[in-house]
Amino acid sequence: MTRKVLYALLALGPLVVVLDRLGVSETTLFVVAALALVPLAWLIGDATEHAAHHTGAGIGGFLNATFGNAPELIIALFAINSGLEEVVRGSLSGSVVGNLLLVLGFSLLFGGRGALDRESTFTSLALVALATLIFLIPAVPGWDGDPDRGSLAVLSVPVSIALLVVYVVVTWAALRRHRELHIRAEPEEMTAWSLPVALGVLAGATVVTAFVAEVLVHTLQAFGEEAGLSDFFLAAVVVAIVGNAAEHGGAVVVAYRGKIKLAAEIALASSAQVAVFLIPAVALLSWAIEPLALSFRVVELAALGGATALATLLLFQGQSSRARGIALIAAYVCVAVAFYLSGDR
Repeated sequence: MTRKVLYALLALGPLVVVLDRLGVSETTLFVVAALALVPLAWLIGDATEHAAHHTGAGIGGFLNATFGNAPELIIALFAINSGLEEVVRGSLSGSVVGNLLLVLGFSLLFGGRGALDRESTFTSLALVALATLIFLIPAVPGWDGDPDRGSLAVLSVPVSIALLVVYVVVTWAALRRHRELHIRAEPEEMTAWSLPVALGVLAGATVVTAFVAEVLVHTLQAFGEEAGLSDFFLAAVVVAIVGNAAEHGGAVVVAYRGKIKLAAEIALASSAQVAVFLIPAVALLSWAIEPLALSFRVVELAALGGATALATLLLFQGQSSRARGIALIAAYVCVAVAFYLSGDR
C-alpha cells in the first residue's frame, strides 16, 4: 500500500513544473515542491538498492551519492549565476555537515545495531577531515575584509584541483576494493531490477529532483522573509537539507530494510563526495559564470571539523546503534542553532 501511494505521489514532480509555469503563489509552490521531494527521494533509494544488488554496498553508496548530489551542483550553479555566493558556500558546507550528522544519524537510528565497513567509513571521514584543513587556505584570509574578493577566488583554484586529484585517486582505489569484495560475497536473494534499469531510474529521478529542488530554492527567499531567517541559515540548513533529500530518503529506506552497511555508505560517501569533489568542482565551474572563493566562515569550518571528529569517535569500533544515531542527530540540532545565531556576515 505504501509503495502504491509513493508511486502515485511521483506525479507531484511534474506538477511542480506546471504550477511554476502557471505562476501560483510562492508559498504554495514551496509546499508542493517539498512534498514532491519525498517520493523522489524514496525512488532514488529504491533504485540504489537494486543497483547495489549488482555492485555491492560500497559501489551502491557511491552511486547514490553521485546521483543524489547532482541537484546540489545544479542549485549551486544557479545561485552563483544569481550572485548568491554566500548561499552557495553555506549550502555546500551545510550539506557535508548534514550528511555526517543528520543523514548518518537517521540511518543509524532506523537501522539499529549492525556492522559497518570500517575501512570505507574511515576513508570517507579522512577525506572530509583533509578537505576541512585545506579549506583553511582560502578561508582564513577571508575572515578579514571582503570574502568574495578576486584574490581568494584565484587562491581557491589550486586548492580545488588538489582536492579533485585526491578524490579521483581515492575513489578509484575504493571502487576496485568494493568490486572485489562484492565478487567474493555470496549473492543475496532478491528480485532485483537489471543494472541498466536501476541506473536509468536513478538518472531520471535525479533529473526531476533537480527541477523540483531548483523551484524550491527560488521560493525559499519568500519563506525566509516571512519566517525571519537569515540567508546563511536558509542556505546552510534549509537548502542543504533540501539538496540532501535523496540521501535522506535513500539512507533511511535501506536502513529500515536492515541494510545498515549500505545506508552508512550512502551518508558517508555523500559527505566525502561533497567535500572533495562537489565543492572544488563548483569552484572551478564558477569561473564560467562568476568566480567563487572558498572563503568559508569560522562557524562552518568548526562545524565541519566537529562533525568529522564526532562521527569518527562514535564509529571507531565499526558498529552502528540507535544511541549513536540519536547522538549524531542531537549534534546536528546544536549545529543548526549555531548557524541560526551566527546570522549573515
